[in-house]
Amino acid sequence: MGRAPTGGETETRPVIDEEVDREAALSPPWITILWNCDCHTFDDVAAQLVKAIGCSYDEGMAIAWRVHNEGHAVVKVGSRTDCERVAAILREIGLRVTVAES
Repeated sequence: MGRAPTGGETETRPVIDEEVDREAALSPPWITILWNCDCHTFDDVAAQLVKAIGCSYDEGMAIAWRVHNEGHAVVKVGSRTDCERVAAILREIGLRVTVAES
């Protein structure tokens, strides 16, 4: 920590750039939806979810069960770039996914 200015000294403050990426700030969040298909095992789906969204294997299995029982699940909410990245990883093994504005 610096010392407080005394007498004729001036306090120096850092300049903070408050420029905000307006597109990111104003655009709505995007979602990645994983759809059910009967062409992959639960293990395959869980392992790919671990790779795509960084969840644990158990969390991946829970999502796989939700997709199986409900027909789909939202697996990522975020910027379009992040959602497209997750979708690309899931598609590597042929999983059906959609990226859309929420």
